[in-house]
Amino acid sequence: MTRPMMCFPGWRCAALLMLGAALAPVGPAESAESSGSARYTLDPVHTRVMFAISHAGYSQAIGTVSGSSGTLEFDPGDLRSARLEASVPIARLELGDAKWNQAALASNLLDGKDHPVATFVSTRVEPIDAQHASVFGTLTLHGVAKEVKLDVTVNKVKRYPLPPFRRTAGFSATTTISRKDFGIGAWPTLIGDSVELRIEAEAQRARGDAPGQEDAATQEQPATDAITPAPVPEPAPTPAPQDAHP
Repeated sequence: MTRPMMCFPGWRCAALLMLGAALAPVGPAESAESSGSARYTLDPVHTRVMFAISHAGYSQAIGTVSGSSGTLEFDPGDLRSARLEASVPIARLELGDAKWNQAALASNLLDGKDHPVATFVSTRVEPIDAQHASVFGTLTLHGVAKEVKLDVTVNKVKRYPLPPFRRTAGFSATTTISRKDFGIGAWPTLIGDSVELRIEAEAQRARGDAPGQEDAATQEQPATDAITPAPVPEPAPTPAPQDAHP
């Protein structure tokens, strides 16, 4: 426990109180990390959309879409002011099998040729507490625009510990949509209507936006310190399934 500060005769109480305040520990929601609103860009490597949908009632087919991009205006101390615009490259859908991918992107389902990108533009944010919020926005999928609500958790907002040391914000979000609402109604006996979405996202503060101490660290860090990931071997070919339907 910290002993209370006492002012003895002849001491300058005001000076002692100011010194005590300067030495007091900074809470997690304070300061260097709460520097007001700034612009962030989505990290396509660490941002992924996962979806789950019933496969004829036997299981929940799980797929992912990687490579999303977009911008985020964000202030950790004022979630209500956040604004997001994101693009999801539907053509990068991955269900774990080439024929499944092809069937899902066909013209009678997602129609990846004519609608290769889905977009989400936030319209309002309703904070629940310091780390949770309901984010409403317009999802445009398969050429159809509908309002959806994302249940969002702010996981962490802090300078990333490795080069290039950019301030990074991490989020998790979930929602459920109806594929029929977006004009995707084929194979109703084999493919469920309800689609569970889970988004894991990271965004880095844009260079030159609301500069702080971490930006100075970025400039001082030699580029040679960057970590280069090891090459990933190509997977062995997967035998084609007997059926081509989803």
